[in-house]
Amino acid sequence: MLNRLRPVLTLLAFALAALPARAFETAATAAWVYDMSTGTVLMDKNADQPLPPASMSKLMTINMLFEALKDGRVTMDTTFAVSDRAVQMTRDGGSTMMLQHNDRPTVEELIHGMIINSGNDACVVVAEGLAGTEEAFAEQMTLRGPAIGLTSSTFRNASGWPAEGHRMSMRDLGILGKRLIEDFPDYYPIFAQTEYSYKGRSPDNRFNRNPLLDLGIGADGLKTGHTSEAGYGLVGSAKQGNRRIIFAITGLPSDRARAEEAERIVGWAFRQFSQKTVAKSGTRVAEAEVHLGDADSVGLVPADDIMLLVPALVQDSVTAEVVYNGPLIAPVLKGSAVAELIIHAPDLPDRRVPLVAEADVGKAGFLKRVLTAGRQLSGQYLGFPAS
Repeated sequence: MLNRLRPVLTLLAFALAALPARAFETAATAAWVYDMSTGTVLMDKNADQPLPPASMSKLMTINMLFEALKDGRVTMDTTFAVSDRAVQMTRDGGSTMMLQHNDRPTVEELIHGMIINSGNDACVVVAEGLAGTEEAFAEQMTLRGPAIGLTSSTFRNASGWPAEGHRMSMRDLGILGKRLIEDFPDYYPIFAQTEYSYKGRSPDNRFNRNPLLDLGIGADGLKTGHTSEAGYGLVGSAKQGNRRIIFAITGLPSDRARAEEAERIVGWAFRQFSQKTVAKSGTRVAEAEVHLGDADSVGLVPADDIMLLVPALVQDSVTAEVVYNGPLIAPVLKGSAVAELIIHAPDLPDRRVPLVAEADVGKAGFLKRVLTAGRQLSGQYLGFPAS
């Protein structure tokens, strides 16, 4: 039986003003904005639609190289050969780190070339160095995607060069950016570097295209993208205080429009929402009934602090309910997940937090079990529901 309880803890302290925070209306054709500190999706506009990702899909190539570094297949000093195909990417136009046939760039140099110069040639060199061919590497990326949480991504090349079937969703790009931040903290700071020139060859292409890095708003990554098919896009991240957001947008008409929209999103995400501590770890939120236990109920507590993101201006109160399948059957072990706290905040998806038992509840003694069984039998005999 699913029980619903009103929490003992009051969650109504966030009714701060008379007007609700309005949803952000973005000019991007698709967008996903995520608060990493609380796990809250702040915006979802066509976020699961597979779209041409342009150079933003280089994040997957970078991820594959970071994974190779992490598991020891390569080191920062490993060198790769430069093929005709890689050199041709420079001749075909687009972003480049200006590699030549006789170069033997290191993994460290290629990482800088992919991130800062957005080098298509660098991506081809990495793909061939890790998988033999770019086609094999693209297949590996497609197969790897679901294992790291990507649900709408297929890859046809390593650089994001326009190709039929080369697609990623904005949610996938955001999830991928989140992974690069959380799983590769030693390498992530490279995304914030503003310029790089391999052997001094890229005077016109040495600057990082991320328009947010020099604005003093906490931006430190990740990757821009542009093709005529995709429009202008950006996977970005910014950190202010204890909060970090990540976002992915695409379909803007110009690099200026991309820069302005990205800055607006960062400002909105940090100014229109505030982070609150709803409950500390171990704070009793509610009580659950226990059947045939040496206690009739057990306290329900969060195992970790509950941090909630709420609109800075809300009209309705933040509300919550506790749900569990009950009554719980003894024995109940302290720390076992037995219930769920569901928090409802205006203009945001419900937040679900597991609750654990505050204490052990053992089985009832023989006499209590007999008396309980007797009451149940009496209730059934008299036509009353069993208690």
